[in-house]
Amino acid sequence: MKPIKVLAATGMLGTGFSEKSFNRALEQQPDVIGCDAGSSDPGPYYLATDTPMSSREAVKRDLKIMIQGGISSDIPVIVGSAGTSGSNQSVDWTTEIVEEISAEEGLSFKLAKIYSEITNERLIQYYNNGKIKPLENAPEINESTFGNLSKTVAQMGPEPMIRALEHGADVIIAGRSSDTSIFSAVPLKEGVDNGVVWHASKILECGAGCVEKRLHPDSMFAWIYDDHFVIEPPNPQMKCTPVSVLSHFLYENTDPYQLYEPSGMIDTTDSHYEQLGERSVKISNSHMVHSDQYTVRLEGVKVDGFRRICIGGIRDPFVLKQLDEFLIDVKQVIQKKAKESLDIDQKHYDINFRTYGQSGVMGKLEPEGESMHEVGLLMEVKAETPELSQSVMSIAWHTVLHHPIDEWSGLVSQLAFPYSPPDFDGGVAYSFALNHVLELDDPFELFPIEYQDLQGGVI
Repeated sequence: MKPIKVLAATGMLGTGFSEKSFNRALEQQPDVIGCDAGSSDPGPYYLATDTPMSSREAVKRDLKIMIQGGISSDIPVIVGSAGTSGSNQSVDWTTEIVEEISAEEGLSFKLAKIYSEITNERLIQYYNNGKIKPLENAPEINESTFGNLSKTVAQMGPEPMIRALEHGADVIIAGRSSDTSIFSAVPLKEGVDNGVVWHASKILECGAGCVEKRLHPDSMFAWIYDDHFVIEPPNPQMKCTPVSVLSHFLYENTDPYQLYEPSGMIDTTDSHYEQLGERSVKISNSHMVHSDQYTVRLEGVKVDGFRRICIGGIRDPFVLKQLDEFLIDVKQVIQKKAKESLDIDQKHYDINFRTYGQSGVMGKLEPEGESMHEVGLLMEVKAETPELSQSVMSIAWHTVLHHPIDEWSGLVSQLAFPYSPPDFDGGVAYSFALNHVLELDDPFELFPIEYQDLQGGVI
């Protein structure tokens, strides 16, 4: 079989890559240039607010290199999970940048936009038809859950991307996508649908993330055959090893051998990893177990309230010896004060304490040969309004500051504050409200595609 050659520009659009590495990979004449542009790793904020994690300038820089390289060599370019979250507005934000590049660089090509948002009304229909199933540790949901969602996207598989390619798209900007779909689309379009394709796509999704020592974000290249694939970084300063490639399968995955995708499960239990030369690895004997039921993962976010944050440091050894009990006690005192002084019932807010590290305030001291450590304390209040959050936090940090312990008498100060004022506005607090899959009869039913013919020099 003639290999299908796949170039991953970088691990995430906007994080950068070496142009020399990219151009070196272009010399191998890839069949597709792919790049993941998003993740749920940085939390629900980006989906809830349509905010990209990477700057516009950084995204434009990466896209410009990718599109210029693709159009000049007649290589399709596929971007998935546009604008971090893959929301509809994030797709439009990214395509505006593509339009600018077309106009400024005089590039003419066919652009496909694939959307992935799903309305609350449609979610309720699926829920009532028994199509939404929980994943492990999923929160309990009912019909009212969907009415509280700010926004939901579904992770598309490769099928919408393949359809766009079949309709002549040169550049595809897709909404929320399974990472593997970006890199499996072209091999699948060419009729290769096996464990080799899917395993290679999983390894490619983070660009140079599968090398032994990633010096910086960079490109990755794979040659996909019918019974194995070979992966190699185009940057000569980096190398892949069997251990580095194998370990990447565990990245963002709880199982070291199996990974579930919309159409089935990638099984690498019997996969064989072989070093080729100094920098390449050959992987064989991977399998794809296709499922009878096509599913897509749902990511939905909701508003939790308004956040107020305070950071302080504790270094009193007597407090540190009883820190857990100290924080339990002080929380009860805060709730009592809020009720008695401001008539704020604890059902209207939440208080969370998080402790971090040691020696974070003034460094280690060693009186009489013994180390004296300290911890950083992060206090968070989430309430129904910004005013309520601020009111409770003002009580909270002051209470922790002077909360007594048996070892000391008189007025004590238990916290060191790095900022003044010690607390600050954390904005709207969001959380993920869905960890579920949606059963689909048709892989295309949630993912509309729009096409644009861009003429270089004209937006």
